[in-house]
Amino acid sequence: MEVTRGTLLGGRLRHDQPRQGHRTGIEPVLLAAAVPARAGDRVLEGGAGVGTALLCLARRVPGLAGVGIERDAALVAIARANAAANSATGLVFIAADVAEAPLAGPFDHAISNPPWHAPGGTASPDARREAAKRGSAGLLAAWARALAAPLRARGTLTLVVAAGQLPQGLAALAHAGCGSPAIFPLWPKAQRPPKLVLLRAVKGGRGPCRLLAGLVLHAPDGRYTGAADSILRDGAALEL
Repeated sequence: MEVTRGTLLGGRLRHDQPRQGHRTGIEPVLLAAAVPARAGDRVLEGGAGVGTALLCLARRVPGLAGVGIERDAALVAIARANAAANSATGLVFIAADVAEAPLAGPFDHAISNPPWHAPGGTASPDARREAAKRGSAGLLAAWARALAAPLRARGTLTLVVAAGQLPQGLAALAHAGCGSPAIFPLWPKAQRPPKLVLLRAVKGGRGPCRLLAGLVLHAPDGRYTGAADSILRDGAALEL
């Protein structure tokens, strides 16, 4: 597979990805920023792609151990090369289906940016892009169950979902045994409706649902806001 070489986090992270097909956006960087991980924690990612989220998280939290599950073996090979290039020795990437992979826990946190495009939409002519974007009926619930199962008690599960899938996301977390959900909208600009939200819940949590202020990504002139830039360029954490 032909790859392009780029960087993330203001040049601090080398990031190879396929030249054709699905290209990494800002979602995995924001997902990594939302994980309340500490040194020594174990983090599981479903649908890891080329390893972007775990790589960003490992850059922010030295001493982290991570396992990324990705069904596309070619992307797993790139993820492993990215980890080696960035000296992320604590990260392991496995070629497997998230809903079927045997995962040995416990993990302190689990994350995913699952395929969320509606099953009945127009298909992409690129098979890899289609697989990365298009979700099947029941996929969100199946992934939430699989990722929550190896979590320790009080571990967190964080997802990026389309704003229109918020009810399904909350239901999937609840059915997976994860409560006390926090909803964090990602506003494209001030006074624009969000297209994506971050959802985080706690395994065994019993607290109420919290709707948070969220993050405005772009200023009126189209540039990233200072808050967004501190995450995307400087690798800062998101406080949920």
